[in-house]
Amino acid sequence: MKIGAIMPPRLRTVEEGERAATWLELFYDLIFVAVVAVLGTRLGHDPSWTGWLSYVSFFVLVWWLWASHTFYADRFDTDDLVYRLIAGTQMVAIAFIGASVSLDAGGSTFVFAAAYTVVRVLLVVLYARTHRHVPIVRPLVRGYMVGHGIACVFWAASIVVPDPGRFYLWGVALAIDFATPYVMRREQAAVPLDVSHLPERFGLFTILVLGETIVAVAAGLGHVEWHAASTIAGVFGIVIATGIWWIHFDNVDGFVVRRRGEKRDWRPTVWIYSHLPLAIGLAMVGVGVEQAIEAADGYSDYGGGQRWVLVLGAALAFLSMAAIETASRREVGGTVRRRIVGNRLTAFAASIVVGFVSALNAALVVVFLALICVYQVGVDILATAVPADDDEPDDTASESNGVESPANDE
Repeated sequence: MKIGAIMPPRLRTVEEGERAATWLELFYDLIFVAVVAVLGTRLGHDPSWTGWLSYVSFFVLVWWLWASHTFYADRFDTDDLVYRLIAGTQMVAIAFIGASVSLDAGGSTFVFAAAYTVVRVLLVVLYARTHRHVPIVRPLVRGYMVGHGIACVFWAASIVVPDPGRFYLWGVALAIDFATPYVMRREQAAVPLDVSHLPERFGLFTILVLGETIVAVAAGLGHVEWHAASTIAGVFGIVIATGIWWIHFDNVDGFVVRRRGEKRDWRPTVWIYSHLPLAIGLAMVGVGVEQAIEAADGYSDYGGGQRWVLVLGAALAFLSMAAIETASRREVGGTVRRRIVGNRLTAFAASIVVGFVSALNAALVVVFLALICVYQVGVDILATAVPADDDEPDDTASESNGVESPANDE
């Protein structure tokens, strides 16, 4: 982009060739990763069930901001001066969101409501700009403006309503936001998504969240003496992160949106929304590994709450990856796909079993979860390297650049 250039929005997903994420999109992701880190600190201080529910609630709200913007950018981003200024303003508001969910003096549901409202209003502004410049998508964009605009009214009202009424308004606003794409599903079918850009965006966000586990290992080891137990927990914490990266990103190839002319399919919606619990689980793994390292050295206690943060995080990640694999269109045989999904479900169950073994100390919990990840890598390699004799390619996979939106893509 030339400095000062202003380019009207256009429908990017009908352009020829593969499209990669822009530097602005990568920069935009970083502010969300910072908020995820703050939420992790919050969960680390209160690993109880109520603390976990608060963590998940805020995580869903933050992820929805990222997903909504990602779908707008997938279709209409031109990375011009106006778009950069709006995205930059959103980032400032998101930074305030991160501060508002902290446990320090900056924590405030009032600030959260105000900052969240700003981000949502600016998204509606982006759609209004698109409505003006891209006539072909006006039916869809008009529906988004109405639905998201009504939700903005509830968000704005929550600024002046005290707790706990504020939380009820948040719930209503989020429900309207989630319902809007579903109501507009017919209009979405006429406005394509990008077959290469969309999976890349979700993959980049996933790997950034997974990176929190690496940061957690460094942070945990930085707080303790490097005794045998804490060192083992740190090493096997890295093994967990590496194993999850391996089994997830070795299986993300394929198509996740429909081709033109196909009947409606559940796969795109499942694929998209399965990334939410995946991100929650990966972030919890980071928090859990750091707590385990500190507890292994005696720096802190290791009760059931801390153990379940790590165990449930890993279990949620495995379960989400099973759903993502089920919903993906890949050129592998049906038997191979069933093996991979079965492996993920087995890992989910094994992780839950580890959580119930209260006799395990912090280091051993990390070790057993790491071994589950190593096992997953091994069986995946065998499943793909030695396919069954009756294996046939998945007939849902196809080479195509023309794609349509899922039934509910935001």
